[in-house]
Amino acid sequence: MTPPPERTAAAPPPRAGDRDGGSRVLRFSPAERWIHRTTALLLGACVVSAACLYLPALAELVGRRALVVTVHEWTGILTPLPALLGLVSRAFRADLTRLNRFGPHDRRWLRAALRRDHRPQERPAGKFNAGQKLYAGYIAGAVLVMAGTGLLMWFTGLAPLVWRTSATFVHDWLALAIGIVLLGHIGKALADPEARRGMRTGRVERAWAAREHPLWRTDEDARERRERRER
Repeated sequence: MTPPPERTAAAPPPRAGDRDGGSRVLRFSPAERWIHRTTALLLGACVVSAACLYLPALAELVGRRALVVTVHEWTGILTPLPALLGLVSRAFRADLTRLNRFGPHDRRWLRAALRRDHRPQERPAGKFNAGQKLYAGYIAGAVLVMAGTGLLMWFTGLAPLVWRTSATFVHDWLALAIGIVLLGHIGKALADPEARRGMRTGRVERAWAAREHPLWRTDEDARERRERRER
């Protein structure tokens, strides 16, 4: 089922004793957490192996270049697989729909971020804020480009030399950009323990959700009230 559109409205105050674990609410399903963990593992191994191939100090420290190349090739090819398998999950498909929507409240969030305005009322967000949506879109596109250029470099008979040379240029510089973006993503995660807890356990504090993602909680609370009335 397609999730309802995210509206601009004030979030209700936290309620104790609510379902889904008292003051905690469900944010991510087990399937979504599995997708995140396996993708992070594969992408992390791909980035580390790339660093070992391109940085002389690491290459000398690790050695066994042929093994590192094999690890890099296969982790790169397999990185999109968890998301593809995860499409069988209704919750994951619903969140992909949310990530693919960019509304007026997202533009407002971005303007506030550019001004370094941290006031909650200036950063309205649904289940995912505008920064998370941009990050997800960037990583999804970058992984596909890296897989395509990597295949041209791996199987040299697929394309002429000029194509392989161009693929190598794109692959190398995009890898650097991905590494920088990943460091920013990790830094943001380290700065928000509740967000990490949500990805680890699937649940977050209702007060955190109402503060950081008020439009999501407004829609979820309305849905829960409808369900209770229908019982």
